Amino acid sequence: MITLDQTINALKAIAEPTRLRLLALLCSGDLSVKDLTWILNQSQPRISRHLKLLNDAGLIERSPEGSWVYYRLSGKTGFASILQDILSHVDLSDAHTSRDREKLATIRQQNAEVAASYFKENAANWDQIRTLHVPEDAVELAMTDMIGKEKFGSLLDLGTGTGRVLALFEGQYARALGIDSSHEMLAVARANLDKGSSTRARVQRGDILDLAGLSEQYSLVCIHQVLHYLDDPKSALMEASRILEADGRMLIVDFSPHDVEHLRDKHAHRRLGFSNQQMNKWLSEAGLAVENSVHLEPDGSTKTPLTVSMWLARFKNNSKTSSQDNTLAPNLETTQ
Repeated sequence: MITLDQTINALKAIAEPTRLRLLALLCSGDLSVKDLTWILNQSQPRISRHLKLLNDAGLIERSPEGSWVYYRLSGKTGFASILQDILSHVDLSDAHTSRDREKLATIRQQNAEVAASYFKENAANWDQIRTLHVPEDAVELAMTDMIGKEKFGSLLDLGTGTGRVLALFEGQYARALGIDSSHEMLAVARANLDKGSSTRARVQRGDILDLAGLSEQYSLVCIHQVLHYLDDPKSALMEASRILEADGRMLIVDFSPHDVEHLRDKHAHRRLGFSNQQMNKWLSEAGLAVENSVHLEPDGSTKTPLTVSMWLARFKNNSKTSSQDNTLAPNLETTQ
């Protein structure tokens, strides 16, 4: 519950056209000040002022990442209810909101194209590129230690890249599927699977943000060094939870928060790492709870001093609600 004064302040903050448009945009996920400035075609100081008022009113949350700042709708009880009630009545066909959504789609398409171009150019040397950031052998050892040596039914590797995670857990799963949006990456992954004579793993093209085409659920879902390429990592976690078995596990590997800005331009990173607090919050909203986490500090052998974090999560109380089931129609394309 929130107080009467907090409610009045929140309603006052919402009752302004630009701020209402900002809130409507943030319904689609985290956005940076840079994104919002371009979409609304207003100056950065003006947008920042509106965002500060919304933040002060408890309606949004601020998340600095290097020189960028991302904003998201508040998840706090009371404020979230106010936002849901009001924004559900906003006419998305209105000229302003419709144009805002079109420009948001343009930004996300441009970001996706930048990432796709990067993956296309670097597909053949992807595993080598990863070693520039972190000692991958140490990461893989920590991953296998976290999962254990026991066999499990199935593995889904989201953003499979070269298929390295499929190879890492070979022998433990009965079946495995690697999903990636890059044809070039999938070609490398398929070649690696053929080289290893794997008969229990396959790869196919798909979108980590739209897994509706997967008709089966998986006992282990792995998201290895993928989330930092996404504009909206939370949506990827929500989507992944839908195809996780009720007693399954989700393993996330990514960077801890850092300020290595050149990764945005040189390596198409959208997010500069994730904190325990942020990951716990997102996973909780997806119905999951972190049961173990590991943080690997750089050992001085890499060019970029990044800490790699991993989180292992399960559904809370090992229960999955019916709303988290995946029942939509297929839309994934199997690679040949």
